Amino acid sequence: MKKWELLHSEQLVKDKWSDVRKNSYKKNDGSVIEPFYIYGFPDYATALAITKRGTVIVERIYRPGIDEIILELPGGCVDPTDTMLETAIERELLEETGYRFEQIEYLGKISPNPNTNTNVMHMFLATGGEEDPGAVRDTEEEVEVLELEWDQFIEDFKSQKFVQSMQTSTILYALMKLNKLIVY
Repeated sequence: MKKWELLHSEQLVKDKWSDVRKNSYKKNDGSVIEPFYIYGFPDYATALAITKRGTVIVERIYRPGIDEIILELPGGCVDPTDTMLETAIERELLEETGYRFEQIEYLGKISPNPNTNTNVMHMFLATGGEEDPGAVRDTEEEVEVLELEWDQFIEDFKSQKFVQSMQTSTILYALMKLNKLIVY
């Protein structure tokens, strides 16, 4: 198997949040596929974040794409100024939740859609969280921070209250790491 040959690429949108291109490819059988849209977004980082007390930090947030208020894990975009992926998730955790963590462990990366999207989600497990009273919270997204007891978190996960697919993958990888994978 060989990669397709890129014949032409036209930039349709380019800004801080999105890079949309209309491409033309020659496939291995010689046929041409066009238009083929490629969506470039920043890489993301998210974490299953556990406090020193054993509660799980989650967020309630409005998501315009599905027009619903949902539960999510804390996280966000990896900024160009982040020197390491761990720096990105530490910053996101502090900005969104006001918590610092004793340990942050990298769990891997996944793609939201490798067919059309260029970005990946970096997954983390953050433990030993403690609120930092001096933290400056980011108010741009209107995030409501909640601490859930472990049993409530698992119940919310099992009842599919977490609908962001990359974050559900993060939860599953973290549960495997913690040896707490749920079996129905």
